[in-house]
Amino acid sequence: MRHARRRVVRRVTRLAAVGGLLLGGTMVTHAVASEPGTPDAVPFSTASPADRDAAGPGADLVQRLGTSRTAGSWVGEDGRTVVAVTDEEAAAEVRAAGAEPKTVRHSMDDFDSATRALSSAPRVPGTAWMKDYRSNQVVVRGDSTVSADDWSSLTEVADGIGDFVRMERVEGTFTTRLAGGLPVLSTAGRCSAGFNVTDGRREFILTAGHCGPQGSVWFSDDGGRRKVGTTVGGSFPGDDYSLIAYDGGKAGENAGVVAVGGGKGVRITGVADPTVGQRIFRSGSTSGLRDGEVTALDVTVNYPEGTVGGLIESDVCAEPGDSGGPMFSEGIALGVTSGGSGDCRSGGITYFQPVTKALADLDLKLIVAPEADGRSPSPTPSQAQGVAAPDSATPGSSTPVRGILPDPSTLVSRLADPRNVGPGLLVTGGSLVALVASRWIRAEQDRKAYRRQYSATWG
Repeated sequence: MRHARRRVVRRVTRLAAVGGLLLGGTMVTHAVASEPGTPDAVPFSTASPADRDAAGPGADLVQRLGTSRTAGSWVGEDGRTVVAVTDEEAAAEVRAAGAEPKTVRHSMDDFDSATRALSSAPRVPGTAWMKDYRSNQVVVRGDSTVSADDWSSLTEVADGIGDFVRMERVEGTFTTRLAGGLPVLSTAGRCSAGFNVTDGRREFILTAGHCGPQGSVWFSDDGGRRKVGTTVGGSFPGDDYSLIAYDGGKAGENAGVVAVGGGKGVRITGVADPTVGQRIFRSGSTSGLRDGEVTALDVTVNYPEGTVGGLIESDVCAEPGDSGGPMFSEGIALGVTSGGSGDCRSGGITYFQPVTKALADLDLKLIVAPEADGRSPSPTPSQAQGVAAPDSATPGSSTPVRGILPDPSTLVSRLADPRNVGPGLLVTGGSLVALVASRWIRAEQDRKAYRRQYSATWG
């Protein structure tokens, strides 16, 4: 009776193992057959710098009045546009346009002259300068790596320019943020994807230029199995942007959406230049979605790798790996993360490459998302862009994230995903183990039975 039960158990085990082999093989075959290739492109609209509206009425007024009569514009706490002017006649024109004038001593021409003098001085890594419209000063910053002698020499240059140049020491170091929303990885390091752009034929990721030189190959997983594309151009230093050409030529589904974490994304509907005082949002693969305020435009930063000019400055935080990630507000693309100082625990300064400058230099257009109802977005940003009260600004309309880039996953989740070959391989492997074990157990039992019979027969 006991031997009969053993035979039944062995037969059931063998049948289960053979069945498992057949099932595992079927699962693997199905997963391989259904493995998605490069996603097909979906209909999208585009936006270019030529399509965009000006960044609020302040930029229009500054351009109309000229650099000798103005010194920048910004958004006040109440959302009203403020324009710095140097004479009463210009102030009257600002009031007539519905904005608020602020009379100042120094014009934009003075600012430009000061920054040219600073740029012509010997380069000091770890320094930066910006035009502070609200204080009517040029601010020079030095991080912790700047020596006392270098700081003293730069202070002498500033003193020669005039008393409207302010010197500031800051904690931390000015570094490029190399370790949207989603991570891209190569031998050069880890960065974040910025915005999807197109030349009308091929599609690319716009990201930071310092992320990797031309020819860098990018993947969406740290095992190098899911290739995203290859860097085909860009500018760094001088500027800080680069292009990653998609491996299949197309960005695929949700090309006009940036990831903000938690499986969510924001529809990008246009492109523009930001305004000082504007509330902005930044997404990165390290620190996720963060918000802050634009504090300066046309900033020059002397990174250790080289000098980059024309950057946007913000008090939003960023960390290594966030480089190249998108900066936006109300669904309008504004910049890609370049570098800065500090982190998201202690705060800091973050710099961004303007998207408009990169698109103009590269002769590309931004891929923008259709509205939630499927309609194409307006080709220009809202007239309210850049002049909403900072507290009322939002990232933009949200949507689930699907197909922006292959989302990196852990080994466990890859094995558990029924769309992958992992579960099939697990079933096949387990069945082989069970089959081998059952054969070994049977052989061992046969050997024991033979020894017992031999002993009984021959003593």
